[in-house]
Amino acid sequence: MRKVSLIRFAMACSGVFAASAVAQEAAKTAPTPASTVPTIDQSLEWQSASSPKISPDGKRVVYEVQKTNWEENAFERNLWIAEIATGETHALTTAKKSSTNPAWSPDGKWIVFLSDRPGQIPGTAEGKKQLYAISTDGGEAQQLTKVENDVNDFEWAPDSKRIAFSMSDPETKAMKDRKEKYGEYSVVHGDYQMTHLWTIEFSSGSAGPAEAKRLTEGDKFSVGDFSWSPDGTRMAFSAQKDPDLISGDTSDLYVVNVNDKAVKRIVSTPGPDRNPHWSPDGKKIAFETAAGSQYFFYTNGRIGVVGADGGAVQVLTESFDENSGLIAWGPDGIYFGAVQKTAVHLFRLNPATGAVEKLSAPEGLAASGFSFSRDYKIVAYRAALDDQYAEIYTTSVAPWQGKKLTSMGEQLKGFSLAHREVVSWKSADGTTIEGVLYTPPNFDAKKKYPLLVVIHGGPTGVDQPVVNADRYYPIERFVAKGAMVLRPNYRGSAGYGEKFRSLNVRNLGIGDYADVISGVDSLIAKGFADKERVGAMGWSQGGYISAYITTISDRFKAVSVGAGISDWSTYYVNTDITPFTRQYLHATPWDDPEIYWKTSPISNIAKARTPTLIQHGENDKRVPIPNAYELRQALEDRGVPVKMVVYKGFGHGITKPKQQRAVMEENEKWFAQYIWGEKPEEATPAAPKKDEKKSTAAVNP
Repeated sequence: MRKVSLIRFAMACSGVFAASAVAQEAAKTAPTPASTVPTIDQSLEWQSASSPKISPDGKRVVYEVQKTNWEENAFERNLWIAEIATGETHALTTAKKSSTNPAWSPDGKWIVFLSDRPGQIPGTAEGKKQLYAISTDGGEAQQLTKVENDVNDFEWAPDSKRIAFSMSDPETKAMKDRKEKYGEYSVVHGDYQMTHLWTIEFSSGSAGPAEAKRLTEGDKFSVGDFSWSPDGTRMAFSAQKDPDLISGDTSDLYVVNVNDKAVKRIVSTPGPDRNPHWSPDGKKIAFETAAGSQYFFYTNGRIGVVGADGGAVQVLTESFDENSGLIAWGPDGIYFGAVQKTAVHLFRLNPATGAVEKLSAPEGLAASGFSFSRDYKIVAYRAALDDQYAEIYTTSVAPWQGKKLTSMGEQLKGFSLAHREVVSWKSADGTTIEGVLYTPPNFDAKKKYPLLVVIHGGPTGVDQPVVNADRYYPIERFVAKGAMVLRPNYRGSAGYGEKFRSLNVRNLGIGDYADVISGVDSLIAKGFADKERVGAMGWSQGGYISAYITTISDRFKAVSVGAGISDWSTYYVNTDITPFTRQYLHATPWDDPEIYWKTSPISNIAKARTPTLIQHGENDKRVPIPNAYELRQALEDRGVPVKMVVYKGFGHGITKPKQQRAVMEENEKWFAQYIWGEKPEEATPAAPKKDEKKSTAAVNP
């Protein structure tokens, strides 16, 4: 962890005097009693249910439950089963390490899943994800694979006797010999381990791993999504020229015959084509496509259909103005999910007419993870409504009458949580912007409250008025302390159509900031937001907008920049997703250095006045850490209060509970100092809590 940068003595003193005035103003708003406010650790310990998979007969649902293991410093997942008729739930797996990605065999007798648990079979690569199978009635899980690298994904064959899986190729002998002779090094865009398809035969009670048989091979492509044909003789898959993220636009569709391994490319349009799903009769394949767009980061993703042997592509969702995430092709149509403002719904597409029907309800539902019974009459999903914690549900497809199977929200009882509602305002150019406003339980519109803006990433993320466990920013604690929190769905956010997602093209930061500050001004104009106590924070693209706020505005008292971009040119030459910037700015820094400079926070550094906390993962490839060091040095050179914290060993996300605790505590202290005027204190390492010697107590999901 880096030390706090040195601040000039005079500036530090003036900050103390300002803080005293802020503290007096803070006394005017009554905070929520501490006993009803979740601590940071309690928020991190909230369990969650996800990834529901319904049994083929529509009678049971298997799903994942995540809990916090402080001793192992891990968020661990195990599988649970819910009986739809009775609502009874019980744990299916309890082993050390996580069990994830459950999938029912088509005959409904077995569930296969991924786990990096210690292998039952001698010689299993340590810490690598292998396939396991467990009877749907419970019992001991059976290890199915003994492979050198992680199993990425898998799918049952329709006959329940075979399983296909994808895995990156092991190191070749030449690479191993090179390492032995020269030590470890890598050739950029040269040393590739392609991902390929394999199959295994499944038989219950086997004493050892099944023999894995390679289905695809070579250095011509790297496999992504895949699915079996209804008759089990072929597999459709997407593949790109190499495993690099920057090669995603080369993803095309292929079909391989399982018997002779013959591969045929059936779709090759500009932009990515992926996620193939067979029609019930096996004659056609539906897939997600950019439909030829070179700007696929912000234009609508479509659903296309092609013959199983290739031919002309028919795009079916041209008139649907959002990204359509393909789920399945059932006997009565093609199912997909899509964001609709702050909601997420399930839709059915008629492949003959192109007509789209919304199936899920009510209107404000935020749902995901849809899974269908064999006859497509029952669906399981994860969902929440306003001010609710997400649960696992099931319903008939029509009529839609959600039945709750889990009770994860019971963990929240006894806490006094923020109220969430969707608000809207006009940005500088007249564009309507929505956001989610958090207010304290005892909110009084006649009082003035500090306002903290929490900005999502993406930029095609979207904030919803549902309850989530805080991970980077202790929002519930901010609100309980007497603040309002605004989470703006600024231009570029998902759910508002392609035109809205395109409004920050060659306008990054500039239009985004206008959306944020106009939201702040709209709340100030209503009389209950204190313009003297406004702060902002965000991660990734939210960190970029926060950095823009730091350098362009004097309206904010404190900012926290999490994994944010400070200089688009620096970002462009370091990131693992280079096409992102080329698409949004319509140029490289060599072609149009002016647009890269204009939209970079660092270009406004001479105006910077706002105390800034910078948080970044040491090994971040998405937003590489040079962006953080550049911003820190520039702020320090300008005499602006700045603190930078580096999380060792982490990439773009901080994924372990102890380090997430550190991230949240840093943010809580930073805004306590600059918004509430509390004296900063250097934290002393606390002794491990007693409950860190064991996993969090289980909630009955």
